[in-house]
Amino acid sequence: MSTTVESPPAWEAGIDDAPVALSAQGDLLAVAGAEGTVKVFDAASGAERGSFHLPGGALKVALAPDAGHLVATGPLGYALWRRSDGRTTVREPGAWSAAAAWADDTRVAVGSGRLALVLDTDGDELWRTEPAASTVTDVTWMRQGRRLAVAAYGAVRCHERHTEKPVATYPYVGSHLALAVAPTGRWICSGNQDASIHIWRARDGGELTMSGYPEKVSRLAFDDTGFWLAADGAPDVTVWDFSGKGPAGTAPRSLRCHETVTALAWRPGTAGHLASGGADGTVALWHATAGRPQARLRPVRELDGTDAAVAALAWADSHVLAVAWRDGRIRTYDLPSRTML
Repeated sequence: MSTTVESPPAWEAGIDDAPVALSAQGDLLAVAGAEGTVKVFDAASGAERGSFHLPGGALKVALAPDAGHLVATGPLGYALWRRSDGRTTVREPGAWSAAAAWADDTRVAVGSGRLALVLDTDGDELWRTEPAASTVTDVTWMRQGRRLAVAAYGAVRCHERHTEKPVATYPYVGSHLALAVAPTGRWICSGNQDASIHIWRARDGGELTMSGYPEKVSRLAFDDTGFWLAADGAPDVTVWDFSGKGPAGTAPRSLRCHETVTALAWRPGTAGHLASGGADGTVALWHATAGRPQARLRPVRELDGTDAAVAALAWADSHVLAVAWRDGRIRTYDLPSRTML
């Protein structure tokens, strides 16, 4: 049985915008708002460390692994921010830029219309992919930053460094909304507009579709082990077991708390702890890998929220959870050790 806990936030701040994304790395936490406000906070104290505006609005924000740089993407382009002096480089190609992912501290991939661009920390282009069939919807790195996976209508395509043409193509006739690659590199998964999750085994292209979701699947996340995949697409969060031979022929665990799931974030580590947020403003904490297949789990704890929808979640480290609500509020919560919630 879950318990609602009146946990006071470690700190609270706000932005004069509707948050759409959070990113946490090192000692920094970044938030992006729908109208283009981007702010960077000290993750421990909440002190503001930087801010800028992305013309046309923002969709995603991503800090580099060393927290030295940040990229924000939006409907009209993207911007890079440098921590050392606050310099902001804005690019406005007029192309939809929904995705960004850092390969390491020096290279970042951004979607730009039908292309994925790989940039250095000054925003200079290192290389680009050939155009996809439609707008790039998500990008992620594999093989410790040596291979780039790019999702667009009809396929996920993988590129080695400086290779315009894909070295591997994983076809699926549909619109991909989210992309998740297991940390092991074994599995590539897409959440889709047609209310399904499609899975490819990376080494040979073997594939599987999990269909029947009542809503489109727009949020996917693997835990650090690569054995567990969490997804939205229903009032229940579904958690699929990718250990052994994978999820074929199995049933997921179901996590019931929210009428509409709006955010997911695995806690760093191997304990199987997941945070989820809902349109009702609640934040739930789960032992998401407990029980057996087909088990319906209840949250271990629910944190006091607000009346606004949860917009994004991010773990600033293994014991600090950051939450952004649509009304502009950002809070962090100190939570128990990795083995407890």
